[in-house]
Amino acid sequence: MNAVNDPIVEIHHLHTRFGSAVVHDDVNLAVQRGEIFALAGSSGCGKSTLLREIIQLQQPESGSIKVFGYELQGIHSDQAMIMRRRIGVMFERGALFSSLTVAENVGLPLREHTKLSSELIDEIAAIKIALVGLPESTGTKYPAELSGGMRKRAALARAIALDPELLILDEPTAGLDPLSASSLDELVRHLKELLGLTILMITHDIDLLWGVADRVAILGDGHVLGEGTMEELSKSDHPMVREYFYGPRGRAAWEKTWNRK
Repeated sequence: MNAVNDPIVEIHHLHTRFGSAVVHDDVNLAVQRGEIFALAGSSGCGKSTLLREIIQLQQPESGSIKVFGYELQGIHSDQAMIMRRRIGVMFERGALFSSLTVAENVGLPLREHTKLSSELIDEIAAIKIALVGLPESTGTKYPAELSGGMRKRAALARAIALDPELLILDEPTAGLDPLSASSLDELVRHLKELLGLTILMITHDIDLLWGVADRVAILGDGHVLGEGTMEELSKSDHPMVREYFYGPRGRAAWEKTWNRK
């Protein structure tokens, strides 16, 4: 049986470059089982690149990435397929297929990776749609008929279709109004507890970091500039880390968090 604090994702001495541009320079991180771990940092700091490397959409120049104990460099295709079934990904723009209904989008991973009957897949899709707080009627709609917040939830329903152990969220609140973003925060916490998920989240949303993340790593200049709880990071002396907490957005989010306590 896996221990509660087993690392789900382990990154050691990671180097990534695009031509002469260094994106990651000796990055080291670990995501523990059962936690919500967030990657934060300014645009271009390498958050999304790291996500793409974790889900094998691109390769780093050197270093090690292990997911569920599998070393991704040179992983056998059969092992890679098994591993992917244990991961759910919600992309920033949802990546829903416009020609499919919401129910068809949610059921797609089940059709690709299982031998379940169409009837059972439809039932599971309906359950997942309900789990993310969407009304039953949403299943027959197409992505273009949904609001931005509803599309995010539909994408989240698809991400949990295969009951993943690791859920990766890429900028989950990007483009949402404050009310929709706040309700998505609550949904992420609820799903983590309900489904026993480990969540790796890429975000620049300071409210989301304060409200949801157990631990945060801030990337910048190719390095991990700081790592810990938000309270721990708020005491950092690094100027780029301090900007997260003492810039206007950071102060407002901090005050909002402490007013709730």
